Amino acid sequence: QVQLVESGGGWVQPGGSLRLSCAASGSIVSIYAMGWHRQAPGKQRELVATLTSGGRANYADSVQGRFTISRDNAKNAVYLQMNSLRPEDTAVYYCNDEVQTPSDLALYSYWGQGTRVTVSS
Repeated sequence: QVQLVESGGGWVQPGGSLRLSCAASGSIVSIYAMGWHRQAPGKQRELVATLTSGGRANYADSVQGRFTISRDNAKNAVYLQMNSLRPEDTAVYYCNDEVQTPSDLALYSYWGQGTRVTVSS
């Protein structure tokens, strides 16, 4: 079993910054891709950013140049530095890891419980 725990959400004024963290624990051989998604009220969940174990990052157009994803493989952690935040960034942010488990060495997708980010004045 693998657990993902997010932290770092909260309220911030437009133009401000927040840093989200997500730590994975449990039966982990390795983590291939780590990423962040978000779901705004009344909208579908959408991809924000992903980062592979090889260092390839992918961002949604709406956050390109403002958000930076990074990871610490030793801690099984992924981070999302969010700068120049806008009201439209308001959402619940979920981390998502593609984890290789010892049971069969296959990759499984795990999700965190979500952390709320509110951008308003």
